[in-house]
Amino acid sequence: MRRGTFVRWGVPIAAAAVIGAAIGAGPVIAAVSGEPALPERSAAQLLADAVAATNKEGGAAPMSGTVQQTSSLGLPALPSSGSASPLSLLSGSHEVKVWFGAADKLRVAMPTQLNETNLILNGGEGWYWDSATNTATKLTIKKGDTHTPATPVPQPSDLTPQQVAERVLAHADEHTAVRVINNAEVAGRPVYQLVLSPKEEGSLVQEVRIALDGETYVPLQVQVYAKGSAEPAFQLGFTQVTFTPPAAENFTFTPPPGAKVEEKTIGLEDMRGKQAEQHAEHAERVASEAKVVGDGWASVAVIPFSLSDLTAAATGTPDASATPGGPGEHFGEGADPQALLDSVLKSATPVSGTWGSGKLIKTKLVTALLTDDGRLLVGAVTPEEITKAAGTK
Repeated sequence: MRRGTFVRWGVPIAAAAVIGAAIGAGPVIAAVSGEPALPERSAAQLLADAVAATNKEGGAAPMSGTVQQTSSLGLPALPSSGSASPLSLLSGSHEVKVWFGAADKLRVAMPTQLNETNLILNGGEGWYWDSATNTATKLTIKKGDTHTPATPVPQPSDLTPQQVAERVLAHADEHTAVRVINNAEVAGRPVYQLVLSPKEEGSLVQEVRIALDGETYVPLQVQVYAKGSAEPAFQLGFTQVTFTPPAAENFTFTPPPGAKVEEKTIGLEDMRGKQAEQHAEHAERVASEAKVVGDGWASVAVIPFSLSDLTAAATGTPDASATPGGPGEHFGEGADPQALLDSVLKSATPVSGTWGSGKLIKTKLVTALLTDDGRLLVGAVTPEEITKAAGTK
């Protein structure tokens, strides 16, 4: 199995290059009070350490822990579905438990309010357990398939600080001020914090903090602070982490008595190809029709809008009819995307201007405008920036 597809434990070289160029050659160290817990290092040095730790012989170090995601975006209460649908992650707190033994030994448990799903991979075999349906699916990975198998659950990398850190760092450039704090702590471990602050006044983001473990340089936490808020509007990080090999029993599974047992042989070409093709076509269509107004953190995406597009985003699929076994069927299982969308849209405020009219949705970090002429404008910007972008041809 290709190392790093399921769980990316570090920052890619490309991101390191982007950050290095953004901050220049000199060290960028924040003033700290008292004795620092860790030696001083620049942002460029930290990113180089993270890349080296990821690419060392043998791959990422074995580890286990609990990842918690919390969101306080100022949205209205969303309907509870007891599932891990994408929109359900916009509010409240959610946990994911992770065990990583080697490139082919991984377990991810995703408890929800009413049930739990487990993905266990151990060599060429694995299990997917869904307590809501009392179904255990035995997964057999085709010999010679060196790619990560398609699974009926979202990739764990989508639920960890590592991937969020990569995405944030990949977009850091001349629009971003970067500094380092070296006396912080996450999950009981000393960490370096990379602090990225937007230079644009029109951004709703005050700063983004990425915590790197002081010993292993693994990203342990990502925090996004909105302007005017003392607490993070979004946080994803380990609340407990151990860098020791997990016990072997974590990668074994026996279906409970009475469970329905299914079997599937999984190969990239058989199970993932069609989904990947659908997502690629959808992304290409949106990219060809979208445009960006503004620069950096104050940029606004302008996309042709339809309710079906929002439903697709809510279910995690490029269209409402998801491929069987794909993320639309399982990631949003038990959820009612329309009910979730209706709840969000109820908070919208009618607005109008020389550009026309529409509905404005504002959270602590994101502003969206649905125009009556069929456009969706989204950005981490103030309402003033959104409406200004609406008038740009």
